[in-house]
Amino acid sequence: MHIRFADLIRHYLSFVILLLLSLGLISCAEQEAPVTDGTKPETIDAVAIENITLIDALNGVRENQTVIFSGDEIIAVQSASVAHNASDVIDGSGRYLIPGLWDFHVHLTYEEALVDAMADLFLSYGITSVRDTGGLLDKVLPVVEAMNAPDTLAPRVYYAGPLLDGDFVVYNGIGRPEIGTSVPTDEAARQTVSMLADAGVSFIKIYEMVSPEVFAVLVAAAEELGLPIDSHVPLSMRASVAGPDVDAIEHLRNIEMDCAADAEALHARRLELLENPEGITGADLRASLHSLQRLPAVANYDEAQCDQTIAAMSDTVMVPTLRLNSFNLVPAWERNDFEDALIRLPAEVRETWRSQAMNRSQQPPGDSTFAEWSLFLTGRMHEAGVPIGAGTDTPINLSVPGYSLHSELDMLVRAGLTPLEAIETATLEPAKFFDLQDSMGSIDVGKVADLVMLGANPLDNISATKAIELVVSQGRVIR
Repeated sequence: MHIRFADLIRHYLSFVILLLLSLGLISCAEQEAPVTDGTKPETIDAVAIENITLIDALNGVRENQTVIFSGDEIIAVQSASVAHNASDVIDGSGRYLIPGLWDFHVHLTYEEALVDAMADLFLSYGITSVRDTGGLLDKVLPVVEAMNAPDTLAPRVYYAGPLLDGDFVVYNGIGRPEIGTSVPTDEAARQTVSMLADAGVSFIKIYEMVSPEVFAVLVAAAEELGLPIDSHVPLSMRASVAGPDVDAIEHLRNIEMDCAADAEALHARRLELLENPEGITGADLRASLHSLQRLPAVANYDEAQCDQTIAAMSDTVMVPTLRLNSFNLVPAWERNDFEDALIRLPAEVRETWRSQAMNRSQQPPGDSTFAEWSLFLTGRMHEAGVPIGAGTDTPINLSVPGYSLHSELDMLVRAGLTPLEAIETATLEPAKFFDLQDSMGSIDVGKVADLVMLGANPLDNISATKAIELVVSQGRVIR
């Protein structure tokens, strides 16, 4: 068979081209093939917590997991059997990982001697976010700025500015810290909310002495500016009327008056007394009304009436602060680790609080009616599906920053929540209040790197939230 020279050349060149292509394809396949010899690909600047059990309210329990975060972002949540290339590794074997905790009701500037210690105390107890629910801007803003400084280890902080009170201000600086301001008129309400928004507040806080008219203007102004609204139930209003208009209610306070069989008559009497012809102070006026109506209202509890009140507030976050409300059921000094918590405080505060605790421990126990009521009402609200947030009012009433949040979780479980539901009150619910649930509140890819590693299972015993082995705050590991 005759073969031309040109054909030989053509066949030869085709063979060479095919050979080169084949070699190129083999080279590409080698670069893209998975590693099978136990080695890892080139490392990335990230931290992996390996072989750990994850617990959060959104996903429940996930065992044998690896969580990887780079900077302030979780970039992977995967089975512990899957290889990774994180540069730093933390062994989580036999341990449990929960989202960073919130204290949803704090006052950063309430006690001057504690201000500088607050951030470290919170983080040491796994509190990676706080919501300051009342402080004058000239005092709060410097603290917020310091905590937000780039190189500072501190919780994320959200703040309201001053308590927005009525003609008579409860926290006016006389006999108690000045953290409130008077908002007596509609125009003052609009101007105050505008000023607070310009100052960068995260939400507003309405207090107990405002009138219904000013309350309505405050709500409208905040809604117009996209600010969440926190509130006490104003004494001039019923809880079933005020509650649905705000995003959160603190302390369960004044709800008892709307759960009584004679709720309407109690409200009418309050309106008379709030005229305050004698001009007594806001603090004294509020105290007198509580003293006059609280316990009688609890004694006159009407289930059907209370069901209506609870139903009206079904979408309003309740922050019961049971550590405070039910304090005399489990006083701080009766907790076996309270002394360990005191040791972490600045010396001046530590000795003052220790002395106060000793003196109070030697006094007869006070009336526990409202303490028991608070546990009962929290349980009833929870059963009805009302969202609950975990806050402590730290540092009021021997509330050690950080430590007190774990006492609150314990009390919430006593009120009827499961441990996982209690964890939800300090993780996912606070995030929802600020519409941050897409970036906070659970352990998921794309969410912030706020995490707490525990040495015991909090679902077995909620006190295990104190068995902290390390904290991750904004992607930084604190041991």
